[in-house]
Amino acid sequence: MKIKGEEKAVVSTQSTGTNDEAQATAWRAVCPLVSQLNLYYQYSLELEEKVMALLNALCAVPSMESLESHQALSKQFAMILDFVLAFDDLKMTNPSIQNDFSFYRRMRTREKSFANMEEHTVTNEVANRMSMFYAYPTPMLKMLSSTVSTFVQKNDALPLEHTTDILSTMANLCRCMIEDSNIVARFQQKDTVMFVLRVMVGAIILYDHVHPVGAFHRKSCIDIKGSIKLLKEQPAVSVETLLNALRFLLSVPTLAKWSSYEQAKSRLLLVVR
Repeated sequence: MKIKGEEKAVVSTQSTGTNDEAQATAWRAVCPLVSQLNLYYQYSLELEEKVMALLNALCAVPSMESLESHQALSKQFAMILDFVLAFDDLKMTNPSIQNDFSFYRRMRTREKSFANMEEHTVTNEVANRMSMFYAYPTPMLKMLSSTVSTFVQKNDALPLEHTTDILSTMANLCRCMIEDSNIVARFQQKDTVMFVLRVMVGAIILYDHVHPVGAFHRKSCIDIKGSIKLLKEQPAVSVETLLNALRFLLSVPTLAKWSSYEQAKSRLLLVVR
């Protein structure tokens, strides 16, 4: 998976002002990027439907029974969590993407001749939706969190614990796997550790979104202290974005779930220290 901006071409255009040739060059450079971004946006829409179907199957029964009887579906859900966090990591480390897309929309609106040059047509309606989607720092995670929240709201007859227990069980299992050196030694691919860590963090984030008191509360079923400790034991360059994702959870809406400021402050220190 690659997401790469064309910032040099756009910057060159901005420095040369209204130079038609430079603008045309920048436009040709940006259009393939927009086509790629559209593919990922369309994929996010497909993921919404797939995640709903997965949750319908996984959350129909208590968590351990579900994870044991639906191992293939559990793996698919884990792979989605891994993709979502890996995608958003790339998006956050490529800020030029947002600038390029803004340039694309601006030039398309201003110059109809550029729109006629576009090889892969993106309608204005789709471009507007893409703009809203990519405006978020973590667009895929925003989509996934909203999907899980919608699932819970639409299935209010289903015990909430079926959903939260699936997420907490996945998070705790991932933590236990990495803490066990014997299990890690059996990993055949070096990227497996990061895969498991991304799944762990993704499950924690989703749990925080749908659980009434969140993942950082002392009544949480997730060993959040152990999870953060595990992340901090990894190479910093590999897990900084994962830690940042957890730090973001400690926002005003999350703090409002807790009964006291001191309780919230003590949990915040787990991440920032």
